[in-house]
Amino acid sequence: METHGVRLTPEQAHAALADTAHIRASAAALSATPWPNWFFVTLTLYIGALPIIYGGVVAGSDWLLPRPAWMVILVTSTAVFMALFAVAGRAWRDRTGVALRFDVLPKRATVPLTLGLPVLLVGAALAFRVTGRPVWLIAASLIGAAVSVGFHLAFVRLHRKTP
Repeated sequence: METHGVRLTPEQAHAALADTAHIRASAAALSATPWPNWFFVTLTLYIGALPIIYGGVVAGSDWLLPRPAWMVILVTSTAVFMALFAVAGRAWRDRTGVALRFDVLPKRATVPLTLGLPVLLVGAALAFRVTGRPVWLIAASLIGAAVSVGFHLAFVRLHRKTP
């Protein structure tokens, strides 16, 4: 709001501050908007595959594939995922002008995800090694994929709440 040397009234100053707060809230929500849909699908598939891959890596003996093959799959899938992550981040920044940010998301949701998902994915592989039962891997895959879908839907809702 340009004043050209004229002093603002208190009402005008409050309106300008309210506009600034609205713009900040919109920018925060925009930066928290979900990934492009193709990356959401990639992320969900990756999270769903990780328990199975980890299970193959930590299995007591060769399980479905030799252990070195599981290691190659783990390294390759992680490298591909990281490359796609970089592409998705750059595409988002080019499209919106805002970098993808996690700090604007509610901590009550992101902290449990940051702590719980690795425990779920790695813990299932360890439970599989101890018990030899692949049900742990399948359950972790399904839960991980459901968490990915749930967070994507929560991000969509967060974005739609802010005009």
